[in-house]
Amino acid sequence: MDDLDQRLVTLLRHNGRRSVSDLALELDVSRATVRSRMERLERSGDIVGYTVILRADAVSLPVRGIMLIEVEGRAADRVVDALGGFPEVSAIHTTNGKWDLIVELGAANLSDFDGILRRIRLIPGVIASETNLLLATPRSTRARL
Repeated sequence: MDDLDQRLVTLLRHNGRRSVSDLALELDVSRATVRSRMERLERSGDIVGYTVILRADAVSLPVRGIMLIEVEGRAADRVVDALGGFPEVSAIHTTNGKWDLIVELGAANLSDFDGILRRIRLIPGVIASETNLLLATPRSTRARL
């Protein structure tokens, strides 16, 4: 990605619904340039989609947390596949160090949150976990909230 691509992606990350005309005006290029850059970034897989980002307190899963998971042997792919089936899981990250996976999840209340933690711990291949509740999100680089 060159500088123009990076500036375009930054604008789209802050507001994926901006019109091509607005983007072109802000980037000081033609609409055709913006359109072709977006299409190229989509084809190359750099842009994989557009989504809505909600304020954490506006979603129906107000109890949020981060679960650190240790996986047995080579079971990471199976565990990731199983985690993908839980609607409470919003993101799955692989990592290094003691923990193999970091999972972002949410629930409607603490009881439901406890239930999802129990179900995740029952996934074959999960051998240890640690969970932290997210109390507030005063700043995020994902989007302007």
